[in-house]
Amino acid sequence: MKALSNDSILAKSIKKGNRKAFRILFERYYKKLLDYAVTYTHDLHEAEDIVQQTFITLWKNKLKINTEKSIKSYLYRITYNTYIDTYRKQKRRDAFFNELKEQVLRERITEDSEVLEKRITKLKNTIEKLPEQCKEILYLNKFEGLKYKEISEQLDISIKTVESHMYTAYKKIRKAFKEDNLFLFFAYKFGYKQ
Repeated sequence: MKALSNDSILAKSIKKGNRKAFRILFERYYKKLLDYAVTYTHDLHEAEDIVQQTFITLWKNKLKINTEKSIKSYLYRITYNTYIDTYRKQKRRDAFFNELKEQVLRERITEDSEVLEKRITKLKNTIEKLPEQCKEILYLNKFEGLKYKEISEQLDISIKTVESHMYTAYKKIRKAFKEDNLFLFFAYKFGYKQ
């Protein structure tokens, strides 16, 4: 244990795939990084997700660790970058749903904002329940604005697979709103083609 007390030694050991060193580093910095992340998120659960992702990123990219530099600074940088990525994605999603809500109100499809809120929540929940890759592809297309070809290259899958997942997503959304005439509007907003 004493041999792994120094951050520099830990970094070198982690780079070689040493899980024990990784666990020691995790225990040493988890709470500090959590406190740091909370200063940005103001939400403990979000901060926990960010710090967890930080350590996942560190382990996945262990071969890229620069052992000549401070591993502590590297961890803080990953945490900050993870927060920024999360924040940007959340902003894009929020902007999408806010725009959807505004358009619905503009079209005067409903005068009841409470009912509208419930429908927006229902749409969010329907998307959240999609299979993981299906949800990821929908997000990349609708929230990130990527074309099918770009998604296929980014995820290393065929365009046919992307199309198939998008079809599944639309089908599930359509099913969730089958009793609701707002589906046609949602379908338009999502660019649904039968």
